Amino acid sequence: MSQEVLLEHLNDGVLTLTLNRPDRLNALNPPLLRELREGMERATHNHEARVVVITGAGRAFCAGGDISGKPEKKAGVDEVEATVKPVRKRAPDSVATRIEWLRGNMEAVRLLHQMDKPTVAMIRGATVSVGMALAAACDFRVVSQTASFTTGFAKVGFSGDYGASYFLTRLLGTAKARELMLLSDMLDAQEALRIGLVTQLVADAELEARTYDLARRLADGPPLTYRFMKKNLNASLEGSLEQVLDMEATHMVLSAMTNDQREAVKAFIEKRKPQFTGS
Repeated sequence: MSQEVLLEHLNDGVLTLTLNRPDRLNALNPPLLRELREGMERATHNHEARVVVITGAGRAFCAGGDISGKPEKKAGVDEVEATVKPVRKRAPDSVATRIEWLRGNMEAVRLLHQMDKPTVAMIRGATVSVGMALAAACDFRVVSQTASFTTGFAKVGFSGDYGASYFLTRLLGTAKARELMLLSDMLDAQEALRIGLVTQLVADAELEARTYDLARRLADGPPLTYRFMKKNLNASLEGSLEQVLDMEATHMVLSAMTNDQREAVKAFIEKRKPQFTGS
């Protein structure tokens, strides 16, 4: 490819993943879908990355799936061909292979949500369908006043993917999620803030500075504690109270045994900023 569709940059513990198709408002085509999944796998296992920021190049976060230019009768075939490496024989096109291909790429959003480090979506401009799912899967969403949001699936005859129904229901509640999915209305940044989709709403000129202020604050925190904390929070979405209490008790004792916890107490007593090592 002549252009890297996913950019990765690591600085001071903050790994930034940038969707890089600005001419298409970072709409996800098959190469970007594949790179996004692989990029999330790398981010998950990158121990130097304490925080992951996901954003889009140019004037949009992500305009959803790129459905332009696909012949109607070959939509599934083209996507399968574009994601299979040349050394492998392509499986015959069928409903099963289309489902398998899509589900495999959707692992990107599971990895993003379950990652044992804080995640931040830095959002300006259009955020549509898969873009909304990616944003909702993150722990934080720092949003420019230029941002707009719509699920968009219904407008093009799709039922929705990449966990949009899961994440929006848990983030906003079932009534609002159903409204957004079924009606596909456009939300401006202020309305997104009002309904709880946005963590911070900032001026466009301040978006990067404010996002990285938050990311650096998180990167300075205790990595092991964050890992346990995210496991607790994710378990609370599905587990019973008894299961969550059991998990919290286990993680509380384990976190109390870390060097970082001892450093936190020492720094508190000495009235200084703690230096966490992730041990």
